[in-house]
Amino acid sequence: MRSKPLYYTKRGQAYVGDSLELMAELPDNSVDLVMTSPPFALRRQKTYGNVGETEYVDWIKLFGKEVFRVLKETGSFVLDLGGAYRSGVPSRSLYNFRVLLAFCDEIGFHLAEDFYWFNPAKLPSPIEWVNKRKIRAKDSVNTVWWFSKTAFPKADVRKVLAPYSDRMKKLIEDPESFYKPKKRPSGHDISAGFGKNNGGAIPANLLSIPNTDSNSSYLRLCEELGLQRHPARFPAELPAFFIKMLTDEKDIVLDIFAGSNTTGFSAEALNRKWLSFELDQQYLAASVIRFLEGYSVEEIREILFKLQINQSNFELGKIYCSFEPVKATKQRRQHIIQPSLFSTEDDFIGKNNSKNVQQGASPDDNSATLHCRR
Repeated sequence: MRSKPLYYTKRGQAYVGDSLELMAELPDNSVDLVMTSPPFALRRQKTYGNVGETEYVDWIKLFGKEVFRVLKETGSFVLDLGGAYRSGVPSRSLYNFRVLLAFCDEIGFHLAEDFYWFNPAKLPSPIEWVNKRKIRAKDSVNTVWWFSKTAFPKADVRKVLAPYSDRMKKLIEDPESFYKPKKRPSGHDISAGFGKNNGGAIPANLLSIPNTDSNSSYLRLCEELGLQRHPARFPAELPAFFIKMLTDEKDIVLDIFAGSNTTGFSAEALNRKWLSFELDQQYLAASVIRFLEGYSVEEIREILFKLQINQSNFELGKIYCSFEPVKATKQRRQHIIQPSLFSTEDDFIGKNNSKNVQQGASPDDNSATLHCRR
């Protein structure tokens, strides 16, 4: 990359700028997974930026084309899109499905699988149709499109097996008491091996993940330090699911609408390399808190001061990312010193690009119309 990051860790780099311009600095076929959640096509303008439904598909196709270019042949693009209603009527917008069709028909993506993220903690909305008139159920499911560049992207569902139910555990212990191997009326041929313990159940494409981080250190410290927190964050379990299933350790994960950098944090915790692009410097600067579990408020305040420069190129040398904050705090006390991001110049972006890192052309913060989503 020619541009300098705002901050970086052993495994990843976070950049302020227009993600179209930043992706242009990446070589073809260089990224294993793009996991992101852009601004949705909402009727009301949000603080993080969004455009109307009619312009949305044309706008997001620009990003889809660049993602297609930078993805490896075995790579995947996971796109989280929330639902919306048409203006003034209780009829659903079809924008997320129009995005799906445009990406496949016009750009050339394959739809590897459609996922649906159910957030049981989501508040009832939209207010007019759900709370006031009570003529619609609350909207609590996002569509999550898993796109791939080819029909056979890298994927291994065994990395995300779900825990067995109590009934399945009993079946494995004594299969003969629960079922008889034979062909069912549905056409499924249930063999004697159905009761084998495979370490877990194959997950469904309905992901039930509550978005309940109201007590997280990110929100607490944003409030304590007077920082602008991102208003639309997804839980770390969501990107972690796809990162584990679709990549191997040390693969490269990119989020082009990074927001509070949940994807980068998840990738770091799972030993993947990562790149995060975010147009709003305040959101990205505040995201550094995710990597500072166990730091004192004074230490965090000092780091945030250094991130006021657009391309501060600040190294986070003592971090430990974990989905268990207590564990991260203990590791922080060991003062782990981490080296630079890539071990060799051509490890990711090529020799020519890596030689230009110190020159750092400044990205134009005003060149895109939207702020980033997560």
